[in-house]
Amino acid sequence: MDERSQVRDVYDAVADPTRRQLIQILADVDEIPLHEITVHFQMGRTAVSKHLSILKDSGLVIARKVGRETRYRLNAAPLKEIQDWVSFYEGFWKERFDKLKLLLEEEQ
Repeated sequence: MDERSQVRDVYDAVADPTRRQLIQILADVDEIPLHEITVHFQMGRTAVSKHLSILKDSGLVIARKVGRETRYRLNAAPLKEIQDWVSFYEGFWKERFDKLKLLLEEEQ
């Protein structure tokens, strides 16, 4: 398996509510160790680590070893792909609603 096939899709990574919560936690700090992350969840360190691993595979999280501790930080750049996709549909729906508004105004 080459490196490219190991990259996880950013949509898959943010599909899980726990991972979205992790992204929010990481967005509020510069860097944070695992033991400070796990206090926010009702699950063990191993489960949180698995979620962080998925976020790392998608490029959303960067891990850095400091002594025996691993610290995590957010890399929000991959979220741009989601923002671009959502922005397209915001324009799509705005256009549709504008047309609907015109039709309704014409009927009155």
